[in-house]
Amino acid sequence: MRHIAIIGSGPAGYYTAEAAQKQWGDDVRVDIFDKLPVPYGLIRTGVAPDHQSIKGVSRRYEKTALTENVRFVGNVSVGSDITIPELQQLYDAVVLATGAPNDRQLGLPGEDLGNVFGSASFVGWYNGHPQFADLNPDLGGRHAVVIGMGNVALDVARILAKTEQEFAGSDIVKHALDALAASNIEKITILGRRGPHQIMMTPKELGELGNLMRASPRVDRDDLPEEADDALLEPGLRKSVTHLRSFAAIPEDMHAEKAIEVEFDFFANPTAMSGEGSVKTIEVERTVVEKGRAVGSGETYTIPAEIVVACIGYRTSPIPDVPFDERAGRFANDEGRILTGLYCVGWARRGPSGTIGTNRPDGYGLIEKIVEDMDNGLLGRAGKSGREGFDALATDRKLDVVTFQDWKKIEEAEAAAARDGAPREKFVDVEAMIKASQ
Repeated sequence: MRHIAIIGSGPAGYYTAEAAQKQWGDDVRVDIFDKLPVPYGLIRTGVAPDHQSIKGVSRRYEKTALTENVRFVGNVSVGSDITIPELQQLYDAVVLATGAPNDRQLGLPGEDLGNVFGSASFVGWYNGHPQFADLNPDLGGRHAVVIGMGNVALDVARILAKTEQEFAGSDIVKHALDALAASNIEKITILGRRGPHQIMMTPKELGELGNLMRASPRVDRDDLPEEADDALLEPGLRKSVTHLRSFAAIPEDMHAEKAIEVEFDFFANPTAMSGEGSVKTIEVERTVVEKGRAVGSGETYTIPAEIVVACIGYRTSPIPDVPFDERAGRFANDEGRILTGLYCVGWARRGPSGTIGTNRPDGYGLIEKIVEDMDNGLLGRAGKSGREGFDALATDRKLDVVTFQDWKKIEEAEAAAARDGAPREKFVDVEAMIKASQ
């Protein structure tokens, strides 16, 4: 019997468990650990609440989770409740699938001012992550600035711009819905260091921005390259740039009809934030793109910013006894191998890149490496106790483990508490989750 421990119950974790099942069938036991009492990681707390079709991938993970040889071990913090060396004593292979839950810092003067947030915390706030439920951003100002040119920046801008009516069918949590309903925001500026041809925004998400009830996207025609240059782009990016061109063509009177303006400010590098206690302005340097890189021009200007959300990337959380690459913000690894018997997968391996689906080949590829290491005699030489050994340790330490069956009770309670038309009302604190699981 092979015993595999996976740390993290998001897409990378469940795809790896699925691959292990396909590789060994009934001859494997997989325990999937998570510090929260609820599974699915990024699917639950990272994917935008108004993108319910994307969240539907969790049904695939549930199919894996309900099999006898895969077990969810929730409410267990690896590094404190149990250490990596202890897990290595119990399991043939330990796989870190912890994602990248921490914000990359801007490193700018004024970044520590009030009402300046990273996207991990802000997205966690409106998605009901227990760590960020009490964030309490102030939406009383008229100007919001979103820094970044990827889909997360679009998500944040869209959520800030939507009416309460447009959240019908979403699972945005009540505290965020109430705060957004009372928002005074009139302008959202999306800052990007480079130009339209360098964005990381996909056509679907950009298209959504053009169909909001009270918001109008604005692009300066002068920021767009010659239209003939679009032919050199890969098809997806070409479609995205086509959306930007359509935004640039919106007449002024149509902008005037909308209560909120979403302005794309390209070739704009934020250099400092200012304010008394809370952010009020951002200083920006105009850039030019040379060989794909943004280079400062020396020209600066200031824009109002009463709330700032930086969407510039994420970092993995270090774990004691695991080598960590500080520069890259992920575990130090060689194609998923960290140390003998210790591996990483997904964002914990490659950094925050790719889509949810990218984690499937990543998980399957990692299991192939584990098989290779077993065939080479590096793993599986001594019989490990696996699940049985962990259960004994959990009993001894009085760990309050939440199983997948317990999670189903939480899920049922969230569905029962949902407002009309919503799929669920998430619990936003761990104690409430555990109470509902009992």
